[in-house]
Amino acid sequence: MKSSAGETTRLKSEGKTDWERLRREEAAGLEPVCDDDEGEFDWSRAQVTMPRPKQAVSLRLDADVLEFFKADGKGYQTRINMVLRSYMKAEQTS
Repeated sequence: MKSSAGETTRLKSEGKTDWERLRREEAAGLEPVCDDDEGEFDWSRAQVTMPRPKQAVSLRLDADVLEFFKADGKGYQTRINMVLRSYMKAEQTS
């Protein structure tokens, strides 16, 4: 499933919880079902991977391009980065 950069950022910030369904179940007096092993994780095999820090750059963009990315609000720099990464990957595979 493909989504726009703005949609991806929105979904990332909202999470995947179906809040409306949970509200309906709570209103009906239903209790959430928990798995017996919910929340358990074998930490002995966990690997810590530190993300590489991003580099600050000065970049000149056309005003309409910047307005387009800023129109979806917070996270516009991340959306610009996602578009550039997508282009980079497409060029690497061609």
